[in-house]
Amino acid sequence: MAEPLLRVRELSKHFPIRKGLFTRTVGHVRAVDGVSFDLFPGETLGLVGESGCGKTTTGRCILRLLEPTAGSVQFEGRDVLPMGAAELRALRRQMQIVFQDPYSSLNPRLTIGSMLAEPLAIHGLAKGAAARDRVAELLTLVGMSPDHARRYPHEFSGGQRQRIGIARALAVSPRLLVLDEPVSALDVSIQAQIVNLLRDLQRELGLTYLFVAHDLSVVEHISTRVAVMYLGRIVELADAATLYRDPRHPYTRSLLSAVPVPDPDRRSQRIVLKGDVPSPARPPSGCRFHPRCPLAAERNELARCSADDPVLREVAPGHWVACHFA
Repeated sequence: MAEPLLRVRELSKHFPIRKGLFTRTVGHVRAVDGVSFDLFPGETLGLVGESGCGKTTTGRCILRLLEPTAGSVQFEGRDVLPMGAAELRALRRQMQIVFQDPYSSLNPRLTIGSMLAEPLAIHGLAKGAAARDRVAELLTLVGMSPDHARRYPHEFSGGQRQRIGIARALAVSPRLLVLDEPVSALDVSIQAQIVNLLRDLQRELGLTYLFVAHDLSVVEHISTRVAVMYLGRIVELADAATLYRDPRHPYTRSLLSAVPVPDPDRRSQRIVLKGDVPSPARPPSGCRFHPRCPLAAERNELARCSADDPVLREVAPGHWVACHFA
């Protein structure tokens, strides 16, 4: 098996809660709390879960847009977290991000051409006529016209702006793209176009994706493997076909039961979870899902689940689950 391009181990990000006149730290929001996974060259790892589960924070910590509290992130065997500013800037050519909101992620004061030429100048890759040629190449690559380089972001639709965001990420020829819910702000028909574009670019350029999303139907379409997060931790990890066919964690089952079935004659059994998602500032003891878990209630095992924190274990080849009953 090939060596992982990205290796994440026990990654954590805790945001301090400060109160009082002297802004003393009285607690922490455990946004990411011990996440581990490998990402192999050329694959797409889908990272899914409810809003607030830590998906976006995980992606930003990997790129050090947020500084992790603990853990390690290795890219091609090099530890990213101890790197200084100069070393990290050089590494950013290999690791880029596409943001969720195509409206706020583009500078309204710059033309598209200036925006795409900026990373080329920062990294000393091209200038002058060479930079203009590269900008035209990038726009063509994402299905737009080179003439669009003279326009401003407000002149484009949401789907076109997201294409520009993808072109900007590709400007420095990265190997890894963190895609932070890149289609959630778009219409369904435009979502399909962007997802198909990402798949074509992956085949053409040999890219590796960390695809952060909450839309499970989109994740199924694009992902090689899928990791399910709940309250800052990964609770299930498997290849996409296995996870959608045979989910083992009760949280994963509830998420998949909520996906609409495009068949009026087919009835799906909806698993409705009780209660609200606990606060990451005060996560439950033991298994973090146990207050809402129908399986623990059915088996009358709430006492065990509230006391013992299940570890992520391999229940079948390549299928990892953090549940006592998987």
